[in-house]
Amino acid sequence: MERRTLTPRPNWQRTVEDQGLIYPLTRYPDNTLRPYWDESAYYVFPLPEIEALEEVVEELHAMCLAAAAHIVEHDRLADLGLTDPRVAHAVTEAWHRRAELPSLYGRFDLRHDGTGPAKMLEYNADTPTSLVEAASPQWFWMEERFPGADQWNSLHERLVAAWKRQAPLLPPGGPLYFAHSAADELGEDLMTVAYLRETAEQAGLPTASISMEDIGWDRLSRRFVDKRLRFIRSCFKLYPWEWLTTDRFAPHVLETLDNGGGTGSTLWIEPAWKMLLSNKALLAILWELYPGHPNLLPAYLDGPRELARERGYVAKPLLGREGAGVTVHEPGAPEPAPHQERCCYQELAPLPDFDGNRVVLGAWVVEGEAAGLGIRESSGLITDEYARFVPHVIL
Repeated sequence: MERRTLTPRPNWQRTVEDQGLIYPLTRYPDNTLRPYWDESAYYVFPLPEIEALEEVVEELHAMCLAAAAHIVEHDRLADLGLTDPRVAHAVTEAWHRRAELPSLYGRFDLRHDGTGPAKMLEYNADTPTSLVEAASPQWFWMEERFPGADQWNSLHERLVAAWKRQAPLLPPGGPLYFAHSAADELGEDLMTVAYLRETAEQAGLPTASISMEDIGWDRLSRRFVDKRLRFIRSCFKLYPWEWLTTDRFAPHVLETLDNGGGTGSTLWIEPAWKMLLSNKALLAILWELYPGHPNLLPAYLDGPRELARERGYVAKPLLGREGAGVTVHEPGAPEPAPHQERCCYQELAPLPDFDGNRVVLGAWVVEGEAAGLGIRESSGLITDEYARFVPHVIL
């Protein structure tokens, strides 16, 4: 794994916008705009290293499924903060019926510098983003700048194939809706669902687009409807389950949830069992089940334990996103004030530093199989909303 620099293409911004990346720039607190898509650098991997990473990702995914089974079978949903009996029932039922429920993708965030085993930082299994840039502009960049080279990127064809395979699991009657929150000012959610809708259409599925805020509730039929009062029978949502099950429509979501049994009215994708994997408590349960595994970091739910004095730790809110609420604690540092929300305490493994850039690998899975790579760089130890996406190539 090596970082190299390169002169960006003329009109690169217009190019990636035309390829689906609608926000190639990020606005910083000082009101300046800087590249989010950053092709002034790229990462080079040899093929054996990519093949090894693919094996790691698929093994980690299998371990995560085993951990999810453990959580359900040993009634440990409370460790994930899933204490509402209605939500716990929905998650458990979805897990038992998972073969009947469409489930598309997820993204592992990995610490890797090319010299040792990759370490799992977390699994974004419910509403992962950065998909568009990994699947589309990155591929076209490679074809233009490195014709004849390769890339860890079969995302588009795998997504289309996944929709085709899972189409029989969708309920009849009406299109498959693709929903995002209109509150997303960046447009990242809209961009992601628009791309996923495109892959579903290429698979031959009828689709429709809607914002979460435009989903209505029909009191007479007791079903969710669109603005034309059509029943929403199935919906892909880029809207976290922890929001869906706690906002003011949560009772209706749970009342009408189609969990594969065909008795409800709305099937949501990703399914409710993904709440078992998108929760940071999973990291501690994995370490409990696979202590010492070379691709895991020590992690606990009851406190940092020996990490506080020996190696340092990172405190991660169980449901944090984009680095929100994450705090870094060096070994031997004074005990911080208690977190106001429940956390997972994971060993501090500083992100690799390449020329002053902190790097995290986002390894994608589609239907449980390794499917692609997206790389983000940040200036600090926490990958936040100011991270930059940098392409890669296999040479």
